[in-house]
Amino acid sequence: MSDDSERLNSPISTKELERRWGAVRKAMEARKVNVLVMQNNNDFMGGYVKYFTDLPATNGYALSVVFPRDEDMTMITQGPFGTDRMLPPGGDGVRRGVRRLMSSPSYSSAPYTKDNDAALAEKALEAYSGATIGLVGTASMPSAFVDYLKRGKLSNAKFIEASDFVDEIKAIKSSEEIEIMTRTAEMQDLCMNAAFAAMAPGKKDIEIAAIAEATGHSHGSEQGLFMCASGPVGTAPLQANRHLQNRVIQQGDQLSLLVESSGAGGFYTELGRTCVLGKASQEMKDEFDFVIRARNFTLNLLRPGAACKDIWDAYNVFMRENGRPQEQRLYCHGQGYDMVERPLVRFDEPMKLQANMVVSCHPTYALAGSFNWACDNYLITDQGCQRMHKFPEKITEIG
Repeated sequence: MSDDSERLNSPISTKELERRWGAVRKAMEARKVNVLVMQNNNDFMGGYVKYFTDLPATNGYALSVVFPRDEDMTMITQGPFGTDRMLPPGGDGVRRGVRRLMSSPSYSSAPYTKDNDAALAEKALEAYSGATIGLVGTASMPSAFVDYLKRGKLSNAKFIEASDFVDEIKAIKSSEEIEIMTRTAEMQDLCMNAAFAAMAPGKKDIEIAAIAEATGHSHGSEQGLFMCASGPVGTAPLQANRHLQNRVIQQGDQLSLLVESSGAGGFYTELGRTCVLGKASQEMKDEFDFVIRARNFTLNLLRPGAACKDIWDAYNVFMRENGRPQEQRLYCHGQGYDMVERPLVRFDEPMKLQANMVVSCHPTYALAGSFNWACDNYLITDQGCQRMHKFPEKITEIG
């Protein structure tokens, strides 16, 4: 049998996986949790299974993981009926830390298959009747999956929300994770440069976004969101996904592009800038200068121990006092294996900031004559925030 581990795209080290497993198991022991269950179905915001296994959920196919406190994992994937096999100690090189592999051909587009994966999870959990089972990532876990577990052979078990203590571990990045995320930011600098270099009258927004995406793929990127919008200077075109990227760019137009992609290894960062095929208006330049002021105001508050609500409230006071729109979106948040990861800088986030968290900060607002923003990633340290991107902090004028 061939060794499929050579096919892995920039795998995390086994030492790093063992660090994660050890930290989570220690937290489980402190809370008397016997086993964790998680399920994701995409690699945009499906980072829990990636964090535990170094394998992404993709294509809308469910990937479930059972993570016991005292033994290796069980993985349930999309595949043929009847797969239920034991792997070598430590896994098979691809599925590290996995002792049991199960599968079923289940699909969210076919509701009658909704119990297939849950029945396999129940089988994997048969030793935990009456135990405490932690559910991880409940916001993305199908209710049918959870209902099946709770009403069947595990009805005597105690089910708890376990996402919070996993998030507290997952949000603080190791030196290996920081190194990989730094490379992702460097890749995105190349993506933005390539996209702006391709700007020309007659091209569509989607063509420019495709240049950024292709550049990322050539450096190991697997997934991403590439939002953009063009329009005449003096207007405020709002970024959109591919379905709304059919506009043809004209000489003198502006274009704002968000490169929010994972790099080799699966970690996300994000970079956003505006370019002009010609000259930016004075309003655009003035408002960009203010955006940098607003961003720096936030960065000065991103300190270990800071409460997200305090930052949110202070930022909106700053915006109001300077005659700019108050923020109602998510303008600053963590990133990692999830495109949006905790902590979220908003009024209801209970998690406090810590050193070695990686955050994206992107103050954004629109006025009648300009769309104003800048987006970069930062590493929170005890000495302040370090910018991870190197792309120039300016509006790029082309030609």
